[in-house]
Amino acid sequence: MNETLVVNDSSAAAVAGAAALLPWMETDYPERNGSLAFSTAPLEFPVNPWDIMLCMSGTVIACENAIVVAIIFYTPSLRTPMFVLIGSLATADLLAGIGLILNFVFQYMISSETISLVTVGFLVASFTASISSLLAITVDRYFSLYNALTYFSEKTLQWVHVMLTGTWGVSLCLGLLPVLGWNCLDEPAACSIVRPLTRSNVTVLAVAFFVIFALMLTMYFKICKIVCRHAHQIALQQHFFSTSHYVATKKGVSTLAIILGTFGASWLPFAIYCLVGERHYPSVYTYATLLPATYNSMINPIIYAYRNAEIQRSLYVLFCGCFQAKGSYRSRSPSEV
Repeated sequence: MNETLVVNDSSAAAVAGAAALLPWMETDYPERNGSLAFSTAPLEFPVNPWDIMLCMSGTVIACENAIVVAIIFYTPSLRTPMFVLIGSLATADLLAGIGLILNFVFQYMISSETISLVTVGFLVASFTASISSLLAITVDRYFSLYNALTYFSEKTLQWVHVMLTGTWGVSLCLGLLPVLGWNCLDEPAACSIVRPLTRSNVTVLAVAFFVIFALMLTMYFKICKIVCRHAHQIALQQHFFSTSHYVATKKGVSTLAIILGTFGASWLPFAIYCLVGERHYPSVYTYATLLPATYNSMINPIIYAYRNAEIQRSLYVLFCGCFQAKGSYRSRSPSEV
């Protein structure tokens, strides 16, 4: 959107074409963005390479999670609370992937402030739902271990539905805020590193992420304690700590470390930059922190879905057709830790 690009008369002609490249990235200060196709020299690429990478990331995300959603939707046996939450996570990531693709298409085909607002709001809602679904899965894993005897009750499924209603309700509200007026289109000075979101808007989103991350750290720490305590109790009952118990405990702790490490490594850089970044900073910094954040939605189906035994069996049925299970079985545990 060229009206947001503020330059002097001598450089206006040189950067007019570059302004259309980043309709939702702040470009009010092109003279400081020379590292990302904002120099006065002719553009080498008609399309921003960072946008291409985001679109490719969105395509992979959409394909991966579409398979998970289809499997859970068309497999009647996958109706337990754990799979309902995994389905919610896959749906959120699927929408995020679609949003990245649509953002690329609209960005280079239709230059409109309205479409920019809708696209950014769609992405905010999708990624918020993805992160919130991860928190819901963490809570479910904790209660599946803490209340293992009553986990497979109707009350648990009702509680899962309540969590999902809250998750998607809050995500939808946060996504609608830019569309309903919380944007910087009328006040460019209030823009954040992600246009048209305001500085206060991205601050709220970043703080919400840190709260969710802290809650996940706390819950997984408690899960780790429960897993270690269970292994110790089994060892005491058998009067020795066998190698299998040690391996199982180590594997569980390693899995938790991978989950938290992946989540933190993906989103922490962007969340921190949302707090410390200014709108006049080079846009390459925004891209460089946002792109790894999208990788979390790419890794989620691998961690939470494709490692599950029942989903693996459904994949065999889907792609092989002739696969016949020798007998019905369940996942290793409700928590899949």
